[in-house]
Amino acid sequence: METFAEVRQHILEHHSDNHALFIDEPFQIAFECEIEGNDRKQNIFLAELKSSDNRRYIRVETLVCPLEDFDAEKCLRINLILRVGYLAVGDLDGIAYIKMCENLPYDSLDGQELEYVINQLAPMADRMEQALENGGDFA
Repeated sequence: METFAEVRQHILEHHSDNHALFIDEPFQIAFECEIEGNDRKQNIFLAELKSSDNRRYIRVETLVCPLEDFDAEKCLRINLILRVGYLAVGDLDGIAYIKMCENLPYDSLDGQELEYVINQLAPMADRMEQALENGGDFA
């Protein structure tokens, strides 16, 4: 994949039954990802980023829980053991949230890698959300 249009097309082609885009902007899309094995869903956001040296990346991210519900130090400890993705903090409607993210360089991006990351992040974030929020659902 070399462009964000190709990323969008991949999501539409491979997930048209399961995923409807609820954000569809030139360099950002979002959809609900069904969590296999239960009736829960996790919102997945994809956006194109550019580094200071003009390298382009796709960021895949999903919300976990409000930051006030979790210790930031624990996030850093969890980051140490994660093999796919990392925890970060971002705002949603003025509230700080813990997010699970991964940045994929376009240089090596293909559909298989994109699917692998989505299929790792969505259920992992959902399990963390359930554990932290006693079965609640923020994302």
